[in-house]
Amino acid sequence: MHDTPDTAPDAAPAGPPARCPAAPAPPPAPELFSWEFAADPYPAYAWLREHAPVRRTALPSGVEAWLVTRYADARQALADGRLSKNPVHHSEAAHGKGKVGIPGERSANLMTHLLNIDPPDHTRLRRLVSKAFTPRRVAAFAPRVQELTDTLIDSFAARGEADLIHEFAFPLPIYAICDLLGVPREDQDDFRDWAGMMLRHTKAGQAGGPRGGVAKAVKKIRGYLAELIHRKRAELPRDPAPGEDLISGLIRASDHGEHLTENEVAAMAFILLFAGFETTVNLIGNGTYALLRHPEQRALLQKALESGDHDLLATGIEELLRYDGPVELATWRFATEDLTIGGARIAEGDPVLVVLAAADRDPERFDAPDTLDLARRDNPHLGYGHGIHYCLGAPLARLEGQAALATLLTRLPDLRLAAEPDGLRWRGGLIMRGLRSLPVEFTPAP
Repeated sequence: MHDTPDTAPDAAPAGPPARCPAAPAPPPAPELFSWEFAADPYPAYAWLREHAPVRRTALPSGVEAWLVTRYADARQALADGRLSKNPVHHSEAAHGKGKVGIPGERSANLMTHLLNIDPPDHTRLRRLVSKAFTPRRVAAFAPRVQELTDTLIDSFAARGEADLIHEFAFPLPIYAICDLLGVPREDQDDFRDWAGMMLRHTKAGQAGGPRGGVAKAVKKIRGYLAELIHRKRAELPRDPAPGEDLISGLIRASDHGEHLTENEVAAMAFILLFAGFETTVNLIGNGTYALLRHPEQRALLQKALESGDHDLLATGIEELLRYDGPVELATWRFATEDLTIGGARIAEGDPVLVVLAAADRDPERFDAPDTLDLARRDNPHLGYGHGIHYCLGAPLARLEGQAALATLLTRLPDLRLAAEPDGLRWRGGLIMRGLRSLPVEFTPAP
């Protein structure tokens, strides 16, 4: 009896197993934090969302942090109580000696503000400050915002040209937040100068930039706030006045059982200035630039404004916040225990940065995310954050943004860009995203 062969006699000898075609290698990881990246970070963020949605990255400062780029992961991280805002949880030994937070805030005793603390202190301080941003209080502030808007446009309307960042988008929120805080009008130009120092700190060719200019400005602001708090405390009447400024309100709370220290009052005033002006500068600047680059959308908005319909203005501001918002990355968070985000293991002490700009262009959440659509309705963007740290001043920023854009487009209807887009420079940094300048031309107003 013969063994039966496994193959028929006329079958060809078996060869090596067939190989499946190799999957194409992903494109190389993009360079982050260069000037080219600052000009247009969105292709790099699309790569990260697809290939490394939660990625540990070395920052220009030397700190290693996790970048979270997908919408679902970003929303989870922003509301995760295991991610603390307090830098005390940062494991510097494991992640380098680079600095986190705002330069100079520690040495100036300005650490105890809403961006650096967790509940219950965060809950207590936010409750006190939120009184300044109620819908009624913000609505009452609208005439002052419109007055500032018109005054600033008056200063350049007859020239037929302007730099909308330096002459409009920058001073408008500075003067508005100074009024809200209770900084006397005669001192507000000093605040404008100090704020300008904070915006000019980035060295050309290095998107991370040195921190010395910011720290110097922070020191000057801290010294002024200490003097102003003492002056207001001495002059404070027994009963609160209607529309009392925010610094006076915080002093009154600290004198009536809320246990606010002077450092807490100064830190709260400082962070409202720091976070409240640059976000609005960028909202106005980025928003105007986006409209100038999308003339069909700008024409739709102008037509709506001419007819007295402000619905498109309201949805348009939200779309501009999503499309190219003022805050590129949410402020620092630190893991208080080992946890998982988007399948990545985050160790206790690791810094986490949620990339709002990437999350708000996630095609898994937004239809046609790279298209500017001022009428977009399904728009739960993260431009002002999410969770308990949602931006407290968002209502005021929206008011200023709407007033600025509506007035510009109405009073200067043929507004046009006076520079090639490739020639514009963006401020390199980590948290904020905004233009250094925005030169425009228009028919001079009489």
